[in-house]
Amino acid sequence: MTEMEHLDIRTVTMGINLRDCADSQIERVCEKVYRKITAQAGRLVETVDQIGAEFGIRIANKRIAVTPVSTIGEACEIHDYPRIGRAVDSAAQDIGIDFIGGYSALIHKGFTRGEDLFLETIPEALSTTERLCSSVNVATTHSGINMTAVARLGHIIREIAGRTAEGGGVGCAKFVVFANAVEDNPFMAGAFFGPGEPEVVVNVGVSGPGVVAQAVRQAGDCDLGELAETIKRMAFKVTRAGELIGREAARRLGVSFGIVDLSLAPTPAPGDSVGEILEAMGLEKAGAPGSTAALALLTDAVKKGGAMASSYVGGLSGAFIPVSEDGAMMEAARVGALSIEKLEAMTAVCSVGLDMIAVPGDTPPETISAIIADEIAIGVVNNKTTGVRIIPAPGKRVGEIVNFGGLLGSAPIMPVNRFSSARFIKRGGRIPAPIQSLRN
Repeated sequence: MTEMEHLDIRTVTMGINLRDCADSQIERVCEKVYRKITAQAGRLVETVDQIGAEFGIRIANKRIAVTPVSTIGEACEIHDYPRIGRAVDSAAQDIGIDFIGGYSALIHKGFTRGEDLFLETIPEALSTTERLCSSVNVATTHSGINMTAVARLGHIIREIAGRTAEGGGVGCAKFVVFANAVEDNPFMAGAFFGPGEPEVVVNVGVSGPGVVAQAVRQAGDCDLGELAETIKRMAFKVTRAGELIGREAARRLGVSFGIVDLSLAPTPAPGDSVGEILEAMGLEKAGAPGSTAALALLTDAVKKGGAMASSYVGGLSGAFIPVSEDGAMMEAARVGALSIEKLEAMTAVCSVGLDMIAVPGDTPPETISAIIADEIAIGVVNNKTTGVRIIPAPGKRVGEIVNFGGLLGSAPIMPVNRFSSARFIKRGGRIPAPIQSLRN
């Protein structure tokens, strides 16, 4: 399973509370942030590598999530926020981790003065750092959708792409817009350490789409109920492995164990693909009619198997469908089997949302905002987490390929609807919470 079917622990992510680093002086904030991250996570990489070698399970990534920077920098001026971001990034570099999440803001019901300033600093922060990831939560089922924020984000995403144009707009790959963001997500780029979390914790993100795909192939032409049972049993095994690694890492580091996120997270490597699972289930290509139903079965079976394996399942937990990071999904998009609209439909039943999709660089900001609004509405109405990572690749047109390298992969430029949403988006305000939010 580990050598031939790509079973790995995708990430061990340490969450660190930085609220005690707040200060009125930016120099002190940056110093406190750097010191706390390096003190708490200084042994993270070494410890996790040792555990992986001892247990014979590859642990692909070591990461950190921190308290939203917008919170700890509330007393700062607009030019100070990126300085905190660079201090966070510097700590991550010195520790040796690949990504650190938390250049984030929770603005689902409106903005504080600091958050209003913070949004404008995201392009600078992401273009002047290497490992820093950013996210904003613009909606919850209980509050509705902050459309004023959504309208601004179309312009912000275009600016991020422009500032990182040499990398194909890669800065946008480190930025997520959420509805119903969770506080214990170990996966990047959306990880942050929420206000309900303890001082320091270890969360684990397992993976294993290759293992599940092989199990589906071996199941043969059984009916869909039997197929769901096969996937559930495999998810149980994968989750047990993840909890074992997570608890051992927490013990050796002397911190609390948090959760296992049992999401099936693909990579561009052959055989490590959620799209291949869908095709093994009987679809010619991911995106063909039946894809939403197949993905619903897969996500539900993964959740049921994981819930039986651990009492501490959390994060997002289900199946990711990022286009650039999944070889089969990328190919499906390239040949036209998969459109943005079909992806949007599939996100109603999976873990996240429109993930790592590349669109033409000249896509209007209002259209980007409208795509975000559609996906966020799915999350709000269905009381689930949804997110958007959309990349308007500078200078690229429909049918061309943009390459981001490494785990981020490459993606075909997908067409967007040519009709305008500008008047709708410019209305701003807040879309009210749906009636199902009234549960008290």
